[in-house]
Amino acid sequence: MSSRRGQLATRWHRDRVLLVLAVPGVIVLVLFHYLPLLGNVIAFQDYQPFLGISGSDFVGLSNFSVIFNGDPEFLNALVNTLIITMVQVLFVFPLPIALALVLNSMLNERAKRLTQSILYLPHFLSWVIVVALFQQMFGNGGMLNEWLRSADLGTFQIIGVPELFKLLVTSQVIWKDTGWSTIIFLAALSKVDLNLYEAAAIDRASPLRQLWHVTLPAIRPVIVLLLILRLGDSLTVGFEQILLQQGPVGAQASEVLDTYVYNNGIIGGNWGVSAAVGLVKGFVGVVLVLGANRLAHVMGERGVYSK
Repeated sequence: MSSRRGQLATRWHRDRVLLVLAVPGVIVLVLFHYLPLLGNVIAFQDYQPFLGISGSDFVGLSNFSVIFNGDPEFLNALVNTLIITMVQVLFVFPLPIALALVLNSMLNERAKRLTQSILYLPHFLSWVIVVALFQQMFGNGGMLNEWLRSADLGTFQIIGVPELFKLLVTSQVIWKDTGWSTIIFLAALSKVDLNLYEAAAIDRASPLRQLWHVTLPAIRPVIVLLLILRLGDSLTVGFEQILLQQGPVGAQASEVLDTYVYNNGIIGGNWGVSAAVGLVKGFVGVVLVLGANRLAHVMGERGVYSK
């Protein structure tokens, strides 16, 4: 017992500078991430802002009735969220991997860095600007349709069409974040042992086989880790992005869980119901992370954390 305390004291003394530097971050994390979790108690109350948490009546699980009883508006938001999630997992998640592989294969370093800088740029634009750019490009009076009119080629409508809304938001996410998401994969690719490629070349492995048997296995732990984290955040599909474009297409096509919480809580005043939906959403995210991490362990991967 004394030896363990001695080791702990030694570590504290050795890492004291890092621990002191971490204190502000820990304080911010506790104040703005963990303490606000106590506010989830309003999910079990008929919360009234002018009465506060202490003055609002406790109503048990009645706020969760929209979930248990299948409220049509909630189910519509849930279905839209799941569809957008599946589309983005299938099409958005693999693109940074493919793009990172292409960038990693570029031999000209100057061209590679220039390409990376161009691809990173959209990430730093706010969703307000991104949505405005798409409207200016593809709206009914946008540059594309104006050019088609001038060429007597007819026009087509993308912005404001409910049937195309999910594809629209997915394309916006791809344009905005694919380049930025390559950073982690490029870092993982830089750690791949070059001797493995040389050995594969000696064995006359084609570039495709080198990709399949050397490159992808080397970055597989990173892919699994990011996929698990993406599943934990799967029910969050872009609140600001969708809210900015919800008006023209209507709630039936665009309402997701985040906008449902906002429209019912902040706008509609149903604070308890919104908190209940948000609480269940967070709980499902935790379950998905734990389940996916467990599956990763079964498949021999480290996942988010070790056993």
